[in-house]
Amino acid sequence: MINQFYCYCLDEEFGPFFLKFASYFPYNAKLCLNGHEYAKCQLRREGIGFKALDNGFVSCQDPERPQTICEQLGPPQIDALLRRWLSMLPHPFTAADREAGYRYDLSILQAEFSLTQILDRPLHGRILFEEIIRENLDIGRPDMVQLIFDRRVTKRTPGRFRTRVLTDGVIPSLHVDYKSSRIKQYFNQVPDVPEVGARTETTINNTRDCSIGKRMCNLPALRQVGFQANRRLLQVQRLSHDCAMGEQVLHQLNRPVEVNGQRTSALRTTDLRVLALWHLLVWFRLLIRGFANHDLREQLALLTGQSPNTIAQGRMSYDLRRLRLHGMIERIPKTHRYRVTAACGAVLHAHSRPVIPSGSVSDPPQRSSCFFRVAARFRENRPRN
Repeated sequence: MINQFYCYCLDEEFGPFFLKFASYFPYNAKLCLNGHEYAKCQLRREGIGFKALDNGFVSCQDPERPQTICEQLGPPQIDALLRRWLSMLPHPFTAADREAGYRYDLSILQAEFSLTQILDRPLHGRILFEEIIRENLDIGRPDMVQLIFDRRVTKRTPGRFRTRVLTDGVIPSLHVDYKSSRIKQYFNQVPDVPEVGARTETTINNTRDCSIGKRMCNLPALRQVGFQANRRLLQVQRLSHDCAMGEQVLHQLNRPVEVNGQRTSALRTTDLRVLALWHLLVWFRLLIRGFANHDLREQLALLTGQSPNTIAQGRMSYDLRRLRLHGMIERIPKTHRYRVTAACGAVLHAHSRPVIPSGSVSDPPQRSSCFFRVAARFRENRPRN
């Protein structure tokens, strides 16, 4: 076993970091630093107040400034840090060695790129994360990994493709593996801070996995790959979770509404007739020409165990009016036919699971994609002959 000499340092610009030197030729060294600590030091020097999260920020007086600082961190700043401390720390290369051309050069051994989304309550974060795990246990399959990392996957692609759920105490974490790289999602919280961060972190242990060289000059290209992987993972997860509607929207459905002077009653989620209407709308969403009053009446009669003749046309007009004013359907111009809006799929998806307090932190969901996923599930659950 050989000795390794660790130097733990505190820099004015980068905060805490360490340098590790090997005691044998060619005297390899390792520099480990944290970009979040660099951003915190820069904010303190500029007098900008902030509230820190573990490896992140909860809030900042100038929200745009931390992002700008992180984008400006690159190879020149990191190389300057190394040269500054090599001039002060003892290391194996003497002055004569350096004059002969022996010097340290930086390459990328491991790089982590994170995205932290702040939620207003830990409860929201915990429910959000548990739903993400439940809906995305198959996200480590080759076709999904190919989508996230934007790399072609073949039979000769090395490594295992898998999704793992690890529990540390009571806080779970989700791990997606691709070759030597990994994406990890977990909670990021500090004591006495009511907010919680849902952290998505891509760790690249071998830049060759992304067809990028190891030299420090490749850091900008590698950073782009890492952040895109984070965004693509959230995009995939958004299709299954973010179409779940929050408490406020569900409360609105359960209350009377007034639109352009027209008032209608509530669509109560405990009403079996309302549930039957929602299921029928999922079917009708697949019809290119939409549906009419008599189409809805015949199918509703089958679901509720009635005869179509016993359901008055006025009753169906009342239901259609309720659905239209609540934004579930819309009339096709110049016809007496209707088509289903994308919101219908989101509502049914929300009701298929326990009602959750939604903590939407990503972009508006692609509701068309959400809808077709709901429709597919409903078809799979139908009784088969």
